[in-house]
Amino acid sequence: FLDWIGFGGPILKSGDPIEQLKQVKYMDLVANAVMLNNVADMTEVISGIIDEGLPVTPELVSRLSPCTRDHIRRFGQYALDMDEHPAALHPRALPIFAATEK
Repeated sequence: FLDWIGFGGPILKSGDPIEQLKQVKYMDLVANAVMLNNVADMTEVISGIIDEGLPVTPELVSRLSPCTRDHIRRFGQYALDMDEHPAALHPRALPIFAATEK
């Protein structure tokens, strides 16, 4: 996943250890941001499916991965509206797991 996120492939271009560390930390930060967004999106979709009354089991959810990247346009154009703010994240357990955590 990190190799795909990082531009230029998995090779660290600089021989400078400080630059290498920066590059690894930046790739890690971007990967974590992508995974956080994916988890938030998956949670919203799964909650919607549960709200519709369709069955969702822990086994089904365990097969999902936050490393999904098919929806990301690595080299595409993005229209950024800096005045538009995303909705706040409200972490919550999915109903299928809330019952097992008690």
